[in-house]
Parts: sequence; C-alpha cells; structure tokens
Amino acid sequence: MNPHLAHLQPYPFEKLRALFAGVTPNPRYKEIKLSIGEPQHATPQFIMDALHANLFGLASYPTTQGIPALRHAIGEWCARRYGIAVDPESEILPVNGSREALFSFAQTVIDPSRAGGTPIVVSPNPFYQIYEGAAYLAGAEPRFLNNLPDNGFAFDYSQLSEAEWARVQLFYVCSPGNPTGKVLSLADWKTLFALSDKYGFIIAADECYSEIYFDEANAPIGGLQAARLLGRSFDRLVMFSSLSKRSNVPGMRSGFVAGDAKILKKFLLYRTYHGCAMAPPIQAASVAAWNDEAHVLDNRNQYREKFAACTPLIGEVLGTGMPDASFYLWARTPVADTEFARGLLEHYNVVALPGSFLAREAQGVNPGANFIRIALVAGLDECLEASRRIREFTQQL
Repeated sequence: MNPHLAHLQPYPFEKLRALFAGVTPNPRYKEIKLSIGEPQHATPQFIMDALHANLFGLASYPTTQGIPALRHAIGEWCARRYGIAVDPESEILPVNGSREALFSFAQTVIDPSRAGGTPIVVSPNPFYQIYEGAAYLAGAEPRFLNNLPDNGFAFDYSQLSEAEWARVQLFYVCSPGNPTGKVLSLADWKTLFALSDKYGFIIAADECYSEIYFDEANAPIGGLQAARLLGRSFDRLVMFSSLSKRSNVPGMRSGFVAGDAKILKKFLLYRTYHGCAMAPPIQAASVAAWNDEAHVLDNRNQYREKFAACTPLIGEVLGTGMPDASFYLWARTPVADTEFARGLLEHYNVVALPGSFLAREAQGVNPGANFIRIALVAGLDECLEASRRIREFTQQL
C-alpha cells in the first residue's frame, strides 16, 4: 500500500459520527442539520430539463477536455463575471466538481525529486481537508498558516521560515474562505503573487463559494481577475470553480479549472490517464447552468434573507457577525467546541460542526478550537428555528 495513506486523518464528518456516538437527541425536536456544506435549495428545473434532454449522449465516450460548447460557456461566464478573457482552447478544463480537481492537481504539479528537501504545500488553517490529503499523497508536507479573528482571518506569512518558503511548490488559497467566509482583497492577492514570484510556487485558488455573497455591488474578486487587474499573466495561477453551490447541483459534480495554459496542458495529460471525463449529459446541463444568471441571483437572495434573519439571533449569544461571503457562520463557543456540538445535538437536535475538526495545530494553536461552523443551507424556516434553538441552548450554558 502507498505509505502516504497512513498520514490521512479521518474526514471531519467521520469525526463527527464518533463524537456523537452514544448521544440521544431530544425527541421533542425535529433534527436540523447545519453541519455539512451541501446546498438544500431546489435545483433549477431548466438544468434538470437539459440533463434529461441529453441522455442520448450516454452512448458516446466523452473527451477529457470536454465539448467546445462547455468550455466556451465557461469562458463567456468568466468574461461576464470577472471582466477577463480566458482562452477556452488552452486555459479552461471542465472537471467533475472542484473537489476531485483540487486533489488531483497536486499529483500533477508537485515534484518530490526537486533538490532542497521534501516539497511543502501551504494551506490556510482552518481549511478544506482535501488540501492536506492532496499534499500527502503527492509526497509533500502540508504547512498550515493560521487564519485568526484577531488578524481578520488574514494570512500571516511570517509563520514560515525562509528555508520553508524555499521548499513551497503549491499554495492552496480559498476565497471566499471555508469556514471563515474571508474574501481576499486585491492587496491580498498582490502580496500572494509577489511571494509566488519570489519562490516560484503555484497558486491553486479554490473559488467554489464565489457566487454566494450579500452585496450585489461588491462581488468577491477572483484570482484570475486580480492577476489581470494587476497587469499580470496567469503564470503559476489556476482557479477552481464549481456549479455545486452556485446552481444547487452538488450531485452533478460539475466544475472547471482555468488559468496557466502550460500547467493545464500537463493537467489535461494527467486527467486523460486518470479517466475523469465528464459525462455528456452533465456537460450539456452544465452549459445551460453557466449560461444563466437569473437562478444564481435568486439563490443569493435566499441566502441573503437567511443571513439577515439568523445572524442577529446567533450573534446575540455567540458574537458572530456577517461573513464577507459563503454560506457559513463561524462562531466562537463559550465551551469547548466538541462539548458545544454534543450538547446542541442532545438537547436541541441541531447538528453543527466543531471548528477543531477543520483545523490542525500550528504555531502552538488550533485556530478552529472553540469555534463552531454553522452552514445555513436549509430553508429559511428551518434555519430560523435552528438559530432560536442555538440561542436558547447557549443562554443555558
């Protein structure tokens, strides 16, 4: 067996099942699950219609590069959303959701044979656990940069030594962030680009929450957009995007990567062998989804209504406020986060995720400890009911 598999930790939801073992939820309350970032809004009918209308495509093997119509639809969306030109022939690849691409990308770009020691992959902390697993399976070492509230959840690059920076080959950044909701500013991107120029590492920009925001006049800036605004090329920069949150189709497993053409040429080669071409009906439905913005605006409006209603209730007892973007509240708990999660389930049948499960100890601290991640993905009424229960539970502690 691959020895790197021994480094993989249980996924957060496996830890959650173990944490809840032996807990009997209060039968007076119906379960409300706010632990997993799985959109619960209805999938738009036109996307399902496009999927159904193209089932004839099952008779053909799909190409790994995807159909031209899909790559062009993605390119046109990038132009509308970010005001940038991205070449659909060389700078865009469809992928089966951002998760599998974020993982497999490391296998393409990490070079364990490079002189200087074991490669380093940098990740935010707290983080999406795929980054860590991708690093280990690529033969690299993960390094975690703590994102702390006292620093506005920004990166503190001084946490790595000069010798460590010299070994960095890949830097995962998530904006809007999971779980903090932090959005990188143009100045933040400029600093990160300068480090990439100095040390030669590749930036993997995870932007799967880019379309869940609250101010229509201030959409989150994207990595490729930031590069163009700063007069840069896409060198050493690849973005990862997805329809899952944007269009409420997590079961379709549809997304794309875009950026540095030289890197994507190698990534396409890897993917051709990996056997991860997108099914033709999914490609057709994805074209329809990327070409429509009305359903995305409706989706945002639903989240905006929920956050406006629920954040004051939860913030009253847990001190949290509106995130920059995404559909999570990242709230500090008055007791250990694991104790809080167990008690909330036992007494009020609300499932939330302990923040410590989403982070690793670095610089002597686990930045997720004594935080809870609340995913406001259910309907408005359920989210409001859960918020009231959270408030009542916290007031009793």
